[in-house]
Amino acid sequence: MNIWIVIPVKAPAACKTRLSSVLDEAGRRDLVADMLHRTVEAAATVAGMDRLRLLGPSRHGLPKTIGLLDDPGGGLNPALAGARDAALAAGVERLLFLSADLPWVEAGDVAALLEVSGIAAAPDLCGQGTNALSLPLPQAADFRFHYGEGSFAAHRGEAERLDLPFCAVVRQGLGFDIDQPGDLAGWERRGI
Repeated sequence: MNIWIVIPVKAPAACKTRLSSVLDEAGRRDLVADMLHRTVEAAATVAGMDRLRLLGPSRHGLPKTIGLLDDPGGGLNPALAGARDAALAAGVERLLFLSADLPWVEAGDVAALLEVSGIAAAPDLCGQGTNALSLPLPQAADFRFHYGEGSFAAHRGEAERLDLPFCAVVRQGLGFDIDQPGDLAGWERRGI
């Protein structure tokens, strides 16, 4: 099966600004690089480096063998729509969007998202946000992205609108992300 795993990531200086009260710019950049490298490693273990794409302005020091998709601006949802359209044009059959800020993600988590037949989404620990989204193509060619508050329910609604099966993939490695100072403190307390 022709798959792409797309990892959206902002420019280094723009990453994790909500953590600026507890980490300076260099600390945020290092944290993002560590999480991104872990996410890439997990994804590459399952799919291979040639099926990975970063979505954004920078590779964050990762090899040039990883494809870089342009972010046209306007926010995450339009950028994801552009990546979906590029995947359709490339004949991709399964498109997985994977958050870059998953410090516990493992290869088994990524594999679980690729083993579904319809649409799959991994919620954050609160069950509100979407940390990963797996789409069958071309069936989900008209999928509308709803990242932001309440995205998990909105993405489930999109599956219903398109009359495609929906699977919630609930796993610790996909659920825990670092967005707020409390998330960072919880991660550090576990000594990981």
